[in-house]
Amino acid sequence: MHGYQHYGCAGGRHARGDWGGRFGGRHAMRGGWRGGRVFDHGDLRLLILQLVAEKPRHGYELIKAIEEQLGGSYSPSPGVIYPTLTMLEELGYATVAPTEGGKKLYTVTPEGTAFLDANRSAVEAVFARMREVGAAYRGGPAPQILRGMENLRMALRLRMARGPLTEEQVRAITAALDGAATQVEQS
Repeated sequence: MHGYQHYGCAGGRHARGDWGGRFGGRHAMRGGWRGGRVFDHGDLRLLILQLVAEKPRHGYELIKAIEEQLGGSYSPSPGVIYPTLTMLEELGYATVAPTEGGKKLYTVTPEGTAFLDANRSAVEAVFARMREVGAAYRGGPAPQILRGMENLRMALRLRMARGPLTEEQVRAITAALDGAATQVEQS
């Protein structure tokens, strides 16, 4: 799977890149991120708290903000973001309020602001590294397109692994693929 993590077609997440240093290991396979953690211990907590301090956000908005700041080279999974938000809430650094549609809106508390102030140099270092990585990867393929391609590839692999296809299924899958190809060509 070239280092991609899949969480379903609508919410797929991926990571790619050749970051080395503090952002992880080296690029080992075409298109796939290989290596260690994207952030050092505590970096993600500071990053998320700072983003929430800038403006109240939903978890999905945090994922997109991080992906954008890193030029699409990394997109954190919900399995990373939401536990961190829960931890920030338990520490008293963030509060959560339900909004329309059952989404949770996170805001920073005075304790969270004080924590950020006490760790300002570390926060600035995280954002400086992110700007550096983001600048290196901007202008590449849109991460949403890469995610869509990988999700399609995974869906086909999973379907093919379930067993033989009927003629009707072959026609339906072929029509869907041909339709998608036509739409891409015309966009």
